[in-house]
Amino acid sequence: MNHISFPNIGLDFNVNEVAFSIFGKDIAWYGIIVTLGIISAVLYVYYKAKKHYIVTDDFLDIAIFTVVFSVVGARLYYVLTSLDQYDSFWDVFKVWEGGLGIYGGIIAGAVAAICTLLYKKMNVLKFFNGLAPACMLGQIIGRWGNFVNAEAYGSVDTFEFFGRTYDISGCQELPWIMEANGILCQPTFLYECVWNIIGFVLINIFYNKKKYDGQPVLWYLGWYGFGRMFIEGLRTDSLYVGGVKISQLIGLVCVIVCVSLLILFRIKNVKNDKPLYREEKTVEVKDGNID
Repeated sequence: MNHISFPNIGLDFNVNEVAFSIFGKDIAWYGIIVTLGIISAVLYVYYKAKKHYIVTDDFLDIAIFTVVFSVVGARLYYVLTSLDQYDSFWDVFKVWEGGLGIYGGIIAGAVAAICTLLYKKMNVLKFFNGLAPACMLGQIIGRWGNFVNAEAYGSVDTFEFFGRTYDISGCQELPWIMEANGILCQPTFLYECVWNIIGFVLINIFYNKKKYDGQPVLWYLGWYGFGRMFIEGLRTDSLYVGGVKISQLIGLVCVIVCVSLLILFRIKNVKNDKPLYREEKTVEVKDGNID
């Protein structure tokens, strides 16, 4: 049971990490919330893809491979950068206890999706138009698993930006400052959730105005990378490489690459709107559904 409160506004919660038990096996809220995020993302992608007459069987194949490899990649990313936290080999598989690195999930999921799309002779960038904001939707929901587990919180004393530390102790009076199990902290999971909600809304507003396939991917990676680069500076459980927080470094790379490409493609006035299938494929349409 985790005790979580917002002392400056008088909110107080006791949160049980376990949702229910089946045959003596505890089912954690973290796993349920992450699963809901994945399902929501899959449904969003299908909503976008069916407008381009995707074959349902093809979509299911892509979804299965992408989801499985995303989860594996997210877990491996976290485990390989925090090996000292595991006492045995079997602890690595306890995903329900938390410990997923979103960048690992994005990379592994993207590779799996690309390979499956190429095998099925489909337009990768066309499909990724919907996949990118779907990832953001999954993150919005999945972050609340951190709330239940009382994890992924930030410091109220210092802010770290690429190896440099700044004093922010004056922020303790802010209304959204939290107390998790007796420790005063910042709800960085909430900051990221709100940042992603804004990004998700903006991407959907401008989605139909995109100039070329793949532009929503650049919007997503640039927006998320920029926000994560600063939010990570507050976190106290960050993963490091060479004295720099990994997520800040990756976020910076995403911003530089995405903004550069967006500017370059704008200057060159790139326009591209190709069919989803690179080869003509006969499909049967029934009441708006593709078989």
